[in-house]
Amino acid sequence: MWRPFKRRPGRIPGLGLTLGVTLTYLSLLVLIPLVGLVVKTSELSWAQFRGTISDARVLASFRLSIGGSLLAAAINLVFGFVVAWVLVRYAFPGRRLVDAMVDLPFAMPTAVSGIALTALYAPNGWLGAPLEEIGIPGAFSRFGVVVALIFIGMPFVVRTLQPALADLDAEIEEASASLGAGRVQTVRRVILPAVMPAALTGFAMAFARAIGEYGSVVFISGNMPMRTEIAPLLIITKLEQYDYAGATAIAVVLLGLSFVMLLAINALQLWSSARSR
Repeated sequence: MWRPFKRRPGRIPGLGLTLGVTLTYLSLLVLIPLVGLVVKTSELSWAQFRGTISDARVLASFRLSIGGSLLAAAINLVFGFVVAWVLVRYAFPGRRLVDAMVDLPFAMPTAVSGIALTALYAPNGWLGAPLEEIGIPGAFSRFGVVVALIFIGMPFVVRTLQPALADLDAEIEEASASLGAGRVQTVRRVILPAVMPAALTGFAMAFARAIGEYGSVVFISGNMPMRTEIAPLLIITKLEQYDYAGATAIAVVLLGLSFVMLLAINALQLWSSARSR
């Protein structure tokens, strides 16, 4: 005789309860603030919105934030690969210490990072003084902004590349060498294609993190309008001037860029999973 299936009560909450808690939590912390940002921006007409984001000072801040973030992410991509390669492939004294140092930008408050970098790259600092002698300004310049963005973005690239390099069997490199490939050919044709999805994901994450960075950059940049003023600082400036609509207009542009990078990261992760399968 057929009997209807009865689900036994589980020891942990079911899908309905956990899904409800998840959606409520994410809505309160993420969705509602973002909707409020868009609603506040909608108070501006299209002409006012375009006028706000096309202002010369705003465009200069966008160029510095976006250009500096791209440059910092590209530098981190190159040197982050080297750091990840050393940590994965070589055993040496102090390896665990070096590995822990990678996470230091995660643990340090951004204000502390900014003060430390400013003291280091100031005209009388340990690194700033030698740079000044050869004509390279350290702190209070665009160079200083890029240095701060490199500092906060480096862990994203290293920690993304490490698992990909760890999964890459060293025997593949040995097989490549046994077939007559040189070191450059092995790196270009064997290693890079295998870790490219992870590398691009790390690049996108570092860029997305850098484009909204405020705490560590505001100290070392000098905050000079049209020169070293970043977009997040300009948002704070407009808020202090009670120009809430103008601040949200700039924020919406940065939010749009963040969404684009988020979609790119998800697409790269799907591509990486497909290649793995």
